[in-house]
Amino acid sequence: MPSTPREAFDLLLAGNRRFAAGTPRHPNQDAARRADLASAQRPFAVLLGCSDSRLAAEIIFDQGLGDLFVVRTAGHAAGPEVLGSIEYGVSVLDCPLVVVLGHDACGAVAATRAAVADGTTGRGYLRDVIERVTPSVLAAQAAGVSEDEDFIATHVRHTVDFLMDRSRELADQVDAGRTAVVGLSYRLADGSARPVTARGLELSSDPAPTS
Repeated sequence: MPSTPREAFDLLLAGNRRFAAGTPRHPNQDAARRADLASAQRPFAVLLGCSDSRLAAEIIFDQGLGDLFVVRTAGHAAGPEVLGSIEYGVSVLDCPLVVVLGHDACGAVAATRAAVADGTTGRGYLRDVIERVTPSVLAAQAAGVSEDEDFIATHVRHTVDFLMDRSRELADQVDAGRTAVVGLSYRLADGSARPVTARGLELSSDPAPTS
């Protein structure tokens, strides 16, 4: 099990490369693993991802039971409960990596763009999701962004910034080198997750393959 942010990041991306290539190993998904985890868990990464049904974290990163501490909301919108869940993963479970996972064709981002353009708000509690995504959409528009991919990348960056700004616990863990926060953008068509931004970890444009 990885103990450093770099080891955790490399393990996660290696699993995604297997999934994208159509050669997943489906690790840690048997009865023995289930029995080993009955009394305690030690995931190696916290993953905040979109609730989109095509973004099942353990599948697209080729991981198994007990590997990922997953928090999912529409558009990876983050509020107090999300922050508390991430802090639990970092401070109680000692996860050395936090990942924010966005994706193309995100319905929450599309709904927010439409609401901003029309000057409207969503119905019911969808309004809360739109309100949390709106700052990202406004920032992207102010930067002259027009492509969906760039809107998604901007939202991922803003979410990483939000987590670091709002959670003193997370920021302290990153400053101490005990964990890192990485933003990834997932492509639905080819199954690849690509780095967008990071705090506490040096990103390489072409990470070394890991078996």
